Amino acid sequence: MDEEEKETALNLHTEKLAITFGLVSPMPGVLIRIIKNLRVCNDCHTATNIISKVYNRETVVMDRNRFHHFKNGSCSCKDFW
Repeated sequence: MDEEEKETALNLHTEKLAITFGLVSPMPGVLIRIIKNLRVCNDCHTATNIISKVYNRETVVMDRNRFHHFKNGSCSCKDFW
């Protein structure tokens, strides 16, 4: 499988699923950590920004290029990734 086929096959926004699981599983206030081997898509990046603000939860997403630390509705990459 080449890189493009992997991205197409995994285009199910797995970050959103992982964040949802993180919101219902651990105790409130616990940092949610997500590691993925593909780049974070724009839709998931925006959704994670919103979730961090609405639920007041810090989330760290490590994609293949960098770490994204979401807190209070903003990302450490300043939405330039």
